[in-house]
Amino acid sequence: MPIPVITVAQMREWEKATWASGQTEQAVIRRAGQAVARKAEALTRAGDRILVLAGKGHNGDDAMVAAESITGRQVATLRVTDPEAAGNQLERLVQPPPALIVDGLFGIGLNRPLSEAWNRLIERINRLNAPILAVDVPSGLNADTGLPLGEPIRASHTLTLGAVKQGLLKASAWPFVGRLDVAADIGLAEYRFQTELAWTTPEDFVGWPPVRPVAAHKGSFGHLVIVAGSLGYHGAAVLAARGAQRAQPGLITLITAPEVYAPVAAQLQAVMVRPWRPGMMLPANCTGLVVGPGLAVEDLPEFVKQFTVQMWRQAQMPMLVDASALVWLRELTEPVPHLRVVTPHPGEAGRLLGWSSAAVQEDRPGALRALSQQLGDCYVVLKGYQTLIGRGRETLYINSSGNPRLAQGGSGDVLAGYLGGWLAQPELQRSPLQALRYGVWQHGATADVLERQRPNWTVEDLVEQLGAASPVDR
Repeated sequence: MPIPVITVAQMREWEKATWASGQTEQAVIRRAGQAVARKAEALTRAGDRILVLAGKGHNGDDAMVAAESITGRQVATLRVTDPEAAGNQLERLVQPPPALIVDGLFGIGLNRPLSEAWNRLIERINRLNAPILAVDVPSGLNADTGLPLGEPIRASHTLTLGAVKQGLLKASAWPFVGRLDVAADIGLAEYRFQTELAWTTPEDFVGWPPVRPVAAHKGSFGHLVIVAGSLGYHGAAVLAARGAQRAQPGLITLITAPEVYAPVAAQLQAVMVRPWRPGMMLPANCTGLVVGPGLAVEDLPEFVKQFTVQMWRQAQMPMLVDASALVWLRELTEPVPHLRVVTPHPGEAGRLLGWSSAAVQEDRPGALRALSQQLGDCYVVLKGYQTLIGRGRETLYINSSGNPRLAQGGSGDVLAGYLGGWLAQPELQRSPLQALRYGVWQHGATADVLERQRPNWTVEDLVEQLGAASPVDR
């Protein structure tokens, strides 16, 4: 199930409830340390050198258990109580440089600025340019606000324990957190607090999408229509269509600009392609609509914009709007009784809201809720690092998959088509939030699979493998 995003105070209450249930701190520390050990092993190879830095609090205790539990690696441990004395020992322990440093210096209890001695030590650690695995929170970072308390550890990975601390999701924390993962099963009692944010886990999608009936036919899985592509941007239409194919709706029709019809149609086989024209209508059996990829030319025919607005207001099937078409929705504030989805990046969300991109990044949940409310309580997929999914006053879900190599032209076009392919399927329209969360997770998880295979993968590779990531194997 999704993992809650909580404050430090809520974490302390959770711990108290756990100790009251009969579980011991020592047992939880042992399981947390073992989780850190497994993560350290996953980030290194057999025989690699790992340096474990352990402070004097429980965060340090977790790190010490990790050091004892790591197998198949050369492990050196430095217990740090005096940062000046530790600096001299550090020089000896980093020759040769370790393959990984485990940061267990400070945990979530840190709430005051670091001393100059601590700042100098952490700065020295960061200058080593070695991969760093932070235990629970990068040392020197406020786990509630995400603000530095001096010179924080610049982790390449953070394994937070039990639940996600809200400060780790702040834009100010991103340069220090690196890749964020969660060790949820560390022996704590069942979590009973209410939270507005939840962290998606691969296990959320075990058994989803549902198995297709053996007697099903293409009519069982819907007909997606995509309006996409214009002169100079016809590739976006192709990528959106191919992304949609990976979700396997029964039929896909792509409507594109007449001037790019030939190159678009030449690249697609199973997708039906036709040029747009004034008065265009949707097929009678259409069950889903995507508008936006590659509609980036300012002199698009007015009837394309009018069609988009009319469909947003009147179409009874799910509709997803992406990219340049989003600006056409700016004045459409009335509630719509049918499923509507927008998929902006921070800049597009900011333009719709009248906010700067930086303001959107500073308060992504607030931006998503404001945009959803502005557009009639539609679903919003706010793209970017830790893509956020949800609407209105409901729980918002943070995506846990993906990596920086998704920052390629065409990646968003693939996602728009892929999400549309799921939403067009009548059976899946009963759980649209699950479909959106799964599509976003699978898009990122496929990028993670590609990253492990080779670092120079392209968006075409992403389309080729999209949907192949397994929740069970991660």
